[in-house]
Amino acid sequence: MPIKAPGKRYCKRLQHSKVFGHGTHGHKSGNADVLITPLVDMFVIIVLFLIANFSATGEVLMMTKDIQLPDAVNVKEIEMNPVVMVSGDEVSISGTVVGRVQDLVKEEYLNIPALEEKLRDMKKQFEDLHAMADGNTNAFKGDVNIQAHKDVEFSIIKRVMFSCASAGYNNINFATLQKGDAAAAGESTASAKE
Repeated sequence: MPIKAPGKRYCKRLQHSKVFGHGTHGHKSGNADVLITPLVDMFVIIVLFLIANFSATGEVLMMTKDIQLPDAVNVKEIEMNPVVMVSGDEVSISGTVVGRVQDLVKEEYLNIPALEEKLRDMKKQFEDLHAMADGNTNAFKGDVNIQAHKDVEFSIIKRVMFSCASAGYNNINFATLQKGDAAAAGESTASAKE
């Protein structure tokens, strides 16, 4: 075992460098030291990037095969509100079917009682959850999104809108597909304000 003279001692990586002249110039070691700090920094940056680009609210609208949304030019981004889905066959809210379109066409009165009842229950739940909150930041705004097939008769849409208004949801938004320049880049769901 050789005796080393006291003096500056460099870390393993620098002991074999050409700059300090202690290593062999043409020989490469089979073992490589892994630098953990830059690796951890890289993973932290990746995680922060993914968190910043990830929408924690989830999907606002559930796209189904039986609903083709109409196109619109003047749109706004859709917000997270209750969604009333009107297809060619049925009217549903939050996955619960509240009426069949065939039955609704035959009926004479203007509202849809099952839809109105479900919306009132949702409003009561919202108000109960936010009753303890201070201030008006969590006040009930009465926003609802209607996702209707483009070929559904207006009489059905009119009844859905009347039921929403009767239940206290006066700010009605319609889900549409954006038409124009943005559609060329990729269709995005947006909402045209009623």
